[in-house]
Amino acid sequence: MEENARYAVGVDVGTNTVRAVMGKFDKDGSISVVGYGEAPSEGIRRGRVKELATPPSSIDACLKAVEAMSGINVTSATVSINGSHIASTKIDGMIAVGVADHEIDAEDLRRIEETAIAGKIPANRETLALIPYEYILDGQGGIREPLGMHGARLEIRANVISALTPDCDNMRKIFENDVAGVKARILEPTVTAAARAVLTSRQMENGVGVVDMGGSTTGVAIYDEGELQFAGVVPIGSNDVTNDLATVLKTVPEIAEEIKVRFASGRFGETDKDVIIKRGREEYKFSRKEVDEVVEARLEEIFEGVRHMLKMAGYDKRLPEGLVLVGGGSKLRDIEVYARDQVELAVRLGKPEGILGVSEEVMKPEYSAAVGLMMLDAAEPDMDAKGDAGSKKKSKKNKADGESWLKRLLKNFK
Repeated sequence: MEENARYAVGVDVGTNTVRAVMGKFDKDGSISVVGYGEAPSEGIRRGRVKELATPPSSIDACLKAVEAMSGINVTSATVSINGSHIASTKIDGMIAVGVADHEIDAEDLRRIEETAIAGKIPANRETLALIPYEYILDGQGGIREPLGMHGARLEIRANVISALTPDCDNMRKIFENDVAGVKARILEPTVTAAARAVLTSRQMENGVGVVDMGGSTTGVAIYDEGELQFAGVVPIGSNDVTNDLATVLKTVPEIAEEIKVRFASGRFGETDKDVIIKRGREEYKFSRKEVDEVVEARLEEIFEGVRHMLKMAGYDKRLPEGLVLVGGGSKLRDIEVYARDQVELAVRLGKPEGILGVSEEVMKPEYSAAVGLMMLDAAEPDMDAKGDAGSKKKSKKNKADGESWLKRLLKNFK
């Protein structure tokens, strides 16, 4: 192994598919994909673990493909968590830190975070991320990093992303049992993971949204002034389009999925030619008008949910950089055209870019979350340069060091 290289693994557990990506991160900031894999997902519904027995086999099969390609053993990874239980909560708090010449240290930051969270985040929820918007020291606001400053009273304004504790525990269990045998050391919402892989710092500063169109959920993340302002999940996805087609057209889901992939489009009413599917000697014919009506009705519901999220966050029609669509559902032809009319914002398709190695296969919208998880995994300081992901407990100082490392990587990445 190269002494200056670090290896990181991201695993995106979706309702339909488990995807994993392993990356090698050099000190010069270059990123190379050295392994990737995917496997059909089981035991996951609407992004949440519904049983503990079957998902580990899918995870194990996916990671074995990564190990076979990279030649590196995977012992830990950063993992996605999804579902409508993901919540974004604005918090604030204040503590007295001592006399006026007291120097703010890591313990002060820990205390004010705990104080701000207390009473705001229910006991049955786990904090996945706390994003400080500003610190206020003795009445002076607009401070991004108070460490080392002097003052007597410290305040914080922040955003907390949280998830139900049982869902977090279940996600860790399906990774850490005897079948998969991998430590899930960080849990990250799928949509914010995808955002790491497809957004630039300029977009996040100006105001941008990411919409992760999955099989059974649609995640929404909003960034402004360089920070995550909101994250939420609409419990509808591309599987619902398939199921509606199967029900209305009176056909099996396999044929309905083919109709969706081959014939559905965001430009409705452009053609009235019948949809014809051939299976061996059998030929199935469906009304194009009927197909369009079914697809449009479900897409309208999905983007009504997205629009509702934008309104909740106070960003309806207020994102200069518009929306970036990722996830498997975003591969529907001309989906960005339909989305633009529904949300009244600029819309484009997103995918990870700027990665070296065997990257062609992962430079696709559906791999955005797995790549973003890999990037977050690299931000942690306890990656073993010999190839195994370690499980050392990180300190506050190490966490800060890891974030600096990630910023350097992102600078080169974009």
